[in-house]
Amino acid sequence: MDVKRAWRFAAAAALGVLAGSAAWAQDEAAGESPGKQGAVKPMPAEIMPRTPESLLLDIKNTGEHLIAVGDRGAIIVSNNGKDWAQVEVPVRAALTAVAFADPKHGWAAGHDAAIVHTDDGGRTWKLQNFQPELEKPVLSLLALDAQHALAVGAYGLMLETTDAGSTWNEVDTHGFDEDELHLNAIAKLNNGDLFIAGEQGLLAISTDAGANWQKQESPYDGSYFGVLPHGEKGAIIFGLRGNVYLSDDARSGKWTQLQTGTVASMFGGAAVPGDGEVLVGLNGVIVTVSAEGKVETLQSPAGTPLSGVLPYGDVLLAVGESGVQPIPLSRPLK
Repeated sequence: MDVKRAWRFAAAAALGVLAGSAAWAQDEAAGESPGKQGAVKPMPAEIMPRTPESLLLDIKNTGEHLIAVGDRGAIIVSNNGKDWAQVEVPVRAALTAVAFADPKHGWAAGHDAAIVHTDDGGRTWKLQNFQPELEKPVLSLLALDAQHALAVGAYGLMLETTDAGSTWNEVDTHGFDEDELHLNAIAKLNNGDLFIAGEQGLLAISTDAGANWQKQESPYDGSYFGVLPHGEKGAIIFGLRGNVYLSDDARSGKWTQLQTGTVASMFGGAAVPGDGEVLVGLNGVIVTVSAEGKVETLQSPAGTPLSGVLPYGDVLLAVGESGVQPIPLSRPLK
């Protein structure tokens, strides 16, 4: 492995996307040597009693249930944010992202380019994609509707389905990512535009549902780990060393840096409709951004790294190294 590739794997590990050495677990379970193409068979996730307290990497509200995903193929479900049950999953790779098109139809994805799908709100999951030979984990998911979804990940990986996941096809990203940088996050803005944020300041926007992408000039040369919609046509992007930038019009390419008061890298976040965004990252740091761009920086009680968050009632449900953490808010979010 060359130095540049090794460094990028180390950076990815810091984000948690290489958690659990899932690829090795899959290989050993199948009785094959790691890296042998076509030989690795997916093994189902193990049901473990302390999964809600273990490494979790993303969390979403389907409108009917809460779904969190994480290490070793873990998917847990809750109706109230307090009581969680692990469900059966046909793959043991670490799952880094989950997205739902509606309360019934959703996908989870992660290492080994594994993608699993549900059509019953997360009760049961079926494996749709598994390509460990790529050595490219999926890092972010976007469900546009029950038929159409996009998955992005390491080394320029982009996969797309337009048939509910019956087929997943690799998308050529060289038009905006000729260096095959990590595509760390994808989101749909409130005006319908799609936006990608990634490694080494990579930013790209699509105004036609992903058919074409245009690379944007970045205000920052470091890596972004997330993007969220902001206002009618804006976005918020965030990443290394507490860098957070806001734009009221993402198409304009004009960004304003927000002063977060922290150098902790921000790994995940969620939009709060009509009330801004909430971001989470290293050392349990939490940053709330109001609709007007006002910033407040908080700290989770555990102080462990956080990778995803969800406003839920009068608390934030954050996930990360210590599993699900309910965190009281200093002000109510809508």
